[in-house]
Amino acid sequence: MKDFNLSDLSHGDSLQQQLAECAKAMGGNNYFLQLLEAIREAQPHPIINNNCEFRYALGNIKWSKPIFRDKLTLLKQGMKINKNGNIFPKEGIKGYKSILNLLRTLKPITFNVQPKNKKDGPGFTIQPFNIIDEKTTFINPLFEAVFFSPVYQVKKILNAK
Repeated sequence: MKDFNLSDLSHGDSLQQQLAECAKAMGGNNYFLQLLEAIREAQPHPIINNNCEFRYALGNIKWSKPIFRDKLTLLKQGMKINKNGNIFPKEGIKGYKSILNLLRTLKPITFNVQPKNKKDGPGFTIQPFNIIDEKTTFINPLFEAVFFSPVYQVKKILNAK
């Protein structure tokens, strides 16, 4: 997973601000961090659940379409390999078709995160990708932070001044 650097984050699209809004929508930083810890502890990874739902003590996450283990593996590889962030494959590279299929599969999926108690907040939604144009697709930093980045790293970004 990418090592987020606070100085690299753009002013208008700040990951810190997005994380703070998500934490507020879940009832606060502690509730949000408990969500992240529950995701990290779950085996196998929660997004490959056939029920398209992940439940934890303080809420749940639902999505519309099952994601299979091969897509999860390919997504993790894409996050590691592409240093510039663009995961859209260059034509002719090994695995071009499988990466393109991954993008087509995950693009329409929206992850709805809801707290168990409605008084805690309204919850939030996450899209896996930020699509810039037909040849440029980035993994949504918020999606990466919630599902893949180490909790200590997310906490560091969330608490940065």
